[in-house]
Amino acid sequence: MFRKISTPVLLLLPAFVVLAAVVLLPLLLSLYSSFTPFRLTRPATLWVWAGFRNYERILSDGVFWAAFVRTIVLLTIALNLEMLLGLGLALLVNKATRGKRILRTIMMFPMMFSPVLVGFQFKFMFNDNVGLVNNALQSLGLTDQAIPWLIDGNLALFAIVVAEVWSSTSVFAILILAGLLAMPQEPVEAAKVDGCTAWQTFRYVTLPFVMPFAYIAMTIRSLDIARAYDIVKIMTDGGPARRTELIWTLVGRTAYSDAQMGLANAMAYVSILLSILFTVYFFRKLAAARTQIGAEW
Repeated sequence: MFRKISTPVLLLLPAFVVLAAVVLLPLLLSLYSSFTPFRLTRPATLWVWAGFRNYERILSDGVFWAAFVRTIVLLTIALNLEMLLGLGLALLVNKATRGKRILRTIMMFPMMFSPVLVGFQFKFMFNDNVGLVNNALQSLGLTDQAIPWLIDGNLALFAIVVAEVWSSTSVFAILILAGLLAMPQEPVEAAKVDGCTAWQTFRYVTLPFVMPFAYIAMTIRSLDIARAYDIVKIMTDGGPARRTELIWTLVGRTAYSDAQMGLANAMAYVSILLSILFTVYFFRKLAAARTQIGAEW
C-alpha cells in the first residue's frame, strides 16, 4: 500500500495529520455544534440537532446586532486613523536624513507588546482616579475634575480606539514605508520638472504607488479588529452596560459565562463571514490599485 504513495506525499503526511487534528477537526466540530443547543453544563445536548434555530435567534437578537454594529464602527474608525497616522509616520521617516534604522526600530515597538499588556497599560492610563491621562489634563488646567473614561460608554469606546490605534499604527507605517523605499524616483523627478507642487506630486504620483501596500495593511488589520477581544476584555470587559461589547467579547460571554456554546459558535461563524467580506473588499481594492499602477507606470 505504502509503495503506491509517492515519497513527497509520505513526507508531508505527518504535517497533514497534525493540521487535521489541530485545525480541521475542531473547525468541523464547532460548525456542527452551531446547529445544536449545546450547553457546557449539559454535554448530552451536543447530539441534539436544532437546525438553524441558533442562527434564527441571532438574527432577532438586538444585543448581537448592537455588538455587530459596534464592531463595524470600531473597525472603520481604527482603520482610517491607523491609515492616516501610518502614512504620516512613513513619510516622516522616509524624509529623515539620519537615523532611519533607529526610527524604523522605534516604530515597531508597539507591535512587540501583547494585546493583554496593551489592555492593562491603557486601563491604567485611563483610570479616573490614578490614570496618567486625567492627571495630565488636571495638571495642565484643561479640566478640574476626573473624567470617567472607562465608565462612560462613549468615552470607553474612545479609549479602546486609542489603544487599538497605538498598538497597530506601526503595521501601516512599516508597509507604507516599504512602498516608499521601493518606489522609483524617476516619476517624482518628472513631476517636479513639469512644475507640480509637493501636494500634487504626493497626490498623483506617490499616493497611488503606496496604496497597494496600504490595502495589504488594511486586510491584515481588518481581520484583527473584526476579532478584537483581548484589549476590550481587559479594559472594559464589554461594559459599562455592554456599551463596548464587540462580537467576540459577546461570543466569549455567551460561551463561557452563559455556557451556551452552540449559540456562541453560531455567532462566531457570523463574525467569520464579516471578516471574509472585508477581506474580499480589500483584495478587490488591492487588485484595482495594482492595475492602476500597471497602467500609469
